[in-house]
Amino acid sequence: MKTLIYSLFSLAALHAASAADTIILDETGVKNLRIETFEAEESTFEETVFALGRIAEIPQNHAVLSSRITGRVIALEAQEGDTVEAGQTLVRVESRQPGNPPPVIELKSPISGLLVNSHIRLGEPVEPEKELLDISDLREVYAIARVPENQAAKLHPGSKAHIHVSALGAVALDGEMLRFGTSADRDSGTIDAIFKVANPNLTMRPDMRAEFSIVLSERTKVMAIPRTALQGEASKRFVYVKHFDLPHAFIKTPVQVGEMNDRFVEILSGLFPADEVVTRGAYSLSFAGGGSVSLKEALDAAHGHEHSADGGELTPEKMAEMAAAKNGGNAPASGGGSKLWMSISAGLFLLLLASLFTKSRASSNIEPQAH
Repeated sequence: MKTLIYSLFSLAALHAASAADTIILDETGVKNLRIETFEAEESTFEETVFALGRIAEIPQNHAVLSSRITGRVIALEAQEGDTVEAGQTLVRVESRQPGNPPPVIELKSPISGLLVNSHIRLGEPVEPEKELLDISDLREVYAIARVPENQAAKLHPGSKAHIHVSALGAVALDGEMLRFGTSADRDSGTIDAIFKVANPNLTMRPDMRAEFSIVLSERTKVMAIPRTALQGEASKRFVYVKHFDLPHAFIKTPVQVGEMNDRFVEILSGLFPADEVVTRGAYSLSFAGGGSVSLKEALDAAHGHEHSADGGELTPEKMAEMAAAKNGGNAPASGGGSKLWMSISAGLFLLLLASLFTKSRASSNIEPQAH
């Protein structure tokens, strides 16, 4: 019986704690905080190492335009930054050979790509040994990460990386490692790891800054959520979980965390698959207090009947007492509230008598010891 009473009090305490940790907003509040959620699920979790680096052109994809004859430039058909096609005429050179008019030759692009450098101007003399234009095919580029030397042993050709370049916004590129650089940087204690990535829109350009999340290992069937959902201090981590029943309601839920990478955090306990955790707006919810709608109001609207202030179900006696209060009268001494407490007191008294009677019978059944 004591266990039953203790369980009832424990359930009441848990219900009160849940109500205190529930934040309920109205539709406007959700829009103002720009709330976004993520459904927790078991997936493949990656152990990663972070590195900085840069974008570089592939040397084999760089071409130079030059003239086979001496002469002077009489026309430029493209400027720096233009995208050109293989075989497209880029420069017209007037030959120094005799003639009236002098012969004119057309210099055409050897490859398709971006015209990255021009070394000539109109009317400028040209010689066969002079470079006129530089053209780079940037449809594929190198992403070069500076990896700490102590992590290099964990990498190998074929290692994967998630690469972020500011010019691409939030889009992440997936690259595959080709090889290490030929030498390490003594000052920074790093070595280059070279990845090849596609650049179909030519958005990435040489020397752009890049951030790398290089995959070292993988584990399957790991409960993980975005790091942006995780709140609180290291010793008291929690997330906000969308209420399964109430609209615009979020429950502050303690969690135990495991490993982290650049995007996700492993959850050891506290969440179940299909729980929707708040990602965007989670930090702002910490300052939302009790929200703009009370738990009672939200439950009343969702279930179509009244609840107590802490969200609990109302007993008939409590409802009668509330009705009397709304009518401006006082509940009689023998009314619903008093009757409830009298019933509880009587029940506890009967339990006490039963306990004493049981102890008395147990004592009478003990046989006297022989002297």
